[in-house]
Amino acid sequence: MTTQSLHPRIRLVWILRAALVAAVLSAPFAGAFYLGRLPRWAPVAAGAAFFALGAVHAVLKYRRWSYEIREDALYLDRGVVTQVRTTVPLVRIQHVDSRRGPVERGVGLASCVVYTAGSRGADVRIPGLTPEGASDLREELKRLAIRADGEDAV
Repeated sequence: MTTQSLHPRIRLVWILRAALVAAVLSAPFAGAFYLGRLPRWAPVAAGAAFFALGAVHAVLKYRRWSYEIREDALYLDRGVVTQVRTTVPLVRIQHVDSRRGPVERGVGLASCVVYTAGSRGADVRIPGLTPEGASDLREELKRLAIRADGEDAV
């Protein structure tokens, strides 16, 4: 299988998240303005700077995020500041879920969550898929995991 990227609408989700984070991070600046400690432009400048950083991060994150399914494993490549490459052997897959949170539903996207054998929290999430794409990926990973488990059995 070729390397797959995420649906472009995931950038919108990540940029909306950046706007929310910018609003929260600029709240102390707004409070300081209302107390008379900062000029009027300071909260706006802080919010704009936080939002710009978050939006740039969202775009770079989208460019870096990819996944690939091979005969032996699922490969994930992601990260902006810290680049992470994850290999999930198909024989370690326990189960696979499709997930659609309220924000994802709002923009017509879904995620695929792959749970693996191992320690607590041993799961990977592939965001930014169409609902059909998440369902197809779930079914393909399930089929490959069952086949790999059968080949690995003694």
